[in-house]
Amino acid sequence: MGLVVVAALAGGALAFFLTAGGDGPTGKRNVAQPSRKPASPKPPEGEMTPSKAKKLVLKAGTKQKGGASRGFPYTANGGISAVVYFWEEYAFLDDSAAREQLKAVTSHDSTGYIEEQISEVRKLREYAGLPPSGGAPAGITFTTNVNAVRATSLDDTGAVMQIWLAYDQYATKADGGADQDPLKGEEVDFIVKWQDGDWKITNEPQYVKQRSFPVAYHPASPYASRDGWQRVRHEE
Repeated sequence: MGLVVVAALAGGALAFFLTAGGDGPTGKRNVAQPSRKPASPKPPEGEMTPSKAKKLVLKAGTKQKGGASRGFPYTANGGISAVVYFWEEYAFLDDSAAREQLKAVTSHDSTGYIEEQISEVRKLREYAGLPPSGGAPAGITFTTNVNAVRATSLDDTGAVMQIWLAYDQYATKADGGADQDPLKGEEVDFIVKWQDGDWKITNEPQYVKQRSFPVAYHPASPYASRDGWQRVRHEE
């Protein structure tokens, strides 16, 4: 399978289902909202921007379960780290592997969430010309890199958070050939809560209705900085 098909998978189908055309992980379409301000690549002199601020250092999980990193601390950083690791590890083209990951990270209060997400994986596979069920195309590796996060608390204790991710995604062939049309600057959000000693994804209505939509992320945007976007790096 050549890079033309890789581009269709990573650049077209994924973008269609996860951003402009389908339900995202919270069960709501992640389309641009009227309140979103355009990012400013040339901020006024002295304005703080994500690129000027110190990066948020993510914590690594202490264990693996179902192909997903687990064991993050009960802190805001822990919740953010759990979401970043999940999205970077998510098997978005392998319905069986995705199901195991989702079982490991989804709250038992999230009715129907896992089946909704597996349905999206299968739609994406069919859109890309693959059988509805199966693994990722042989010889192709997909990589997701989260560049920045925006986290807000949805309760008074900090035990429930909405976390937006700004990420890039690209594919690599077995021979190391690069993706000629990677996804760049995509955004997606998750709601997580502390449950059973770890951060779990939830789609409970009382939290979903509190979702907020950020300004578009850009590393040189003062609007992004004011809105809470932070660049991230993994713990060394």
